[in-house]
Amino acid sequence: MGQLILAHDLGTSGDKASLHDAHGRLLASHTAHYPTDYSAGGKAEQDPSDWWAAFCKTSQALLSASGADPADITCVALSGQMMGAVLLDAHDRPVRPAVIWADTRARAQARHLSQAVGFERGFDLLGHRLDPTYSLPKLMWLREHDPAAWARTTGFVLAKDYVTLRLTGRRCIDPSDASGTNAFEQAAGRWAPELLEAADMDAALFPEIVPSATVAGTVRAETSGQSGLREGTPVVVGGGDGATSALGVGLVASEPVACATIGSSAWISMATDSPARDPQMRTVTFDHVIPGHYLPLGPMQAAGTSLEWLAQTLGVGNSGIADLVASAAGVAAASEGLFFLPYLVGERAPIWDVHARGTFVGLSRHHGPANLARAVLEGVAFNLYGVYRALDASVRTIATVDAVGGGARSDTWLGIMADTWGVPVRRRSIVDEANSLGAAVVGGMAVGLIEEWEVAQSLSEIEAVFEPDDARHAQASAGYERFMDAYERLRPWFAAGA
Repeated sequence: MGQLILAHDLGTSGDKASLHDAHGRLLASHTAHYPTDYSAGGKAEQDPSDWWAAFCKTSQALLSASGADPADITCVALSGQMMGAVLLDAHDRPVRPAVIWADTRARAQARHLSQAVGFERGFDLLGHRLDPTYSLPKLMWLREHDPAAWARTTGFVLAKDYVTLRLTGRRCIDPSDASGTNAFEQAAGRWAPELLEAADMDAALFPEIVPSATVAGTVRAETSGQSGLREGTPVVVGGGDGATSALGVGLVASEPVACATIGSSAWISMATDSPARDPQMRTVTFDHVIPGHYLPLGPMQAAGTSLEWLAQTLGVGNSGIADLVASAAGVAAASEGLFFLPYLVGERAPIWDVHARGTFVGLSRHHGPANLARAVLEGVAFNLYGVYRALDASVRTIATVDAVGGGARSDTWLGIMADTWGVPVRRRSIVDEANSLGAAVVGGMAVGLIEEWEVAQSLSEIEAVFEPDDARHAQASAGYERFMDAYERLRPWFAAGA
């Protein structure tokens, strides 16, 4: 079959693997799911062995279904969920379950960093707020609350980098993922001495930072048999999912186009050639996988997660989500006073409130499952509208938004988003594969199959365009103001119950 690129995106709900030709074009994909332990107090953990099992399963399934010879795989490239922590012992084995991005238990540790470094100073250094959702506060929390595991810890990695470690034996991280740790000095491109000192954290615990398009090593003999990959296959570091999805959509330069990624979490991002700092600190700036480029973006915690929670709570399960969304198309929510605050696991952008909680406001006797589903769809769109407004004001005017991720399959949801944001929303043809497609382009660049980042712009097409209706946008804008008013009124109540 010639030269092929195997890409993996280790997301929150599962690993999406995809097979690409030498030009980066998508040939096939396969997904394997794994569980998350969500518990009271803000706990969100996963077992790294589940990531590895999913990686092996999807790799073997793609090779088998496509008929590709493992020798045809020119490289393996990785993308993954960001901002977590896998503690490793001296033999590179996890000493406990991984704390993932959604975990918010490190509130006291984030406060300590803010007091020690200064909140604004931290934002200037990192491009991010000091917040419990990031890796450094999580490491501090683990040191305090799981001392037995910490005593065995010699370092940590993030999700995609754990798989790289299993494959190659090398502990490393790229700048896009490093910039989501609360420990990366963005201007200098290094681990931030001020933050590490404030955290009383040894720099030796942190992985080596290398460019995204770096061959970390090759598949070792001991992992070749498990994964089905040929020993000696190059493994490319890749990037965090925020950066690879942006590349997968084609965000490679400063243009008036934004990317909305609607998965378990969601975010709106833009590409720039310099860091962008929102004066109100509503959004953050990650490093792009493209050297010298950056991604101002606003991430929210529970987008698809809110819909999944509703389906499970109503007893229809994930298989009933499509019917729930379809039912939402024909009913009202905000226009008749029903709102959903999608803060099931606190919230990041634009409000950055770890104490916020999911809330239905304005319920009436006649409201049923369809109205609740409509309120959830609108609540996510409203929250992202706050992100949209922040980016539009602090980076540049947004003329259109390209949508990817599982939520982008829904015409109803994209129509709601277009009406809420007041700009065209376009569905790309790589809805589920944007992250792994971006990783494939990084892989192709690393091994010389792809010569320029701009190739990403030609690897997907506009599949559908959802134009905003002026009257519905005016109505949604008024709904957004009530949505935010509900949050502001409830914010003290959330904090009092923390």
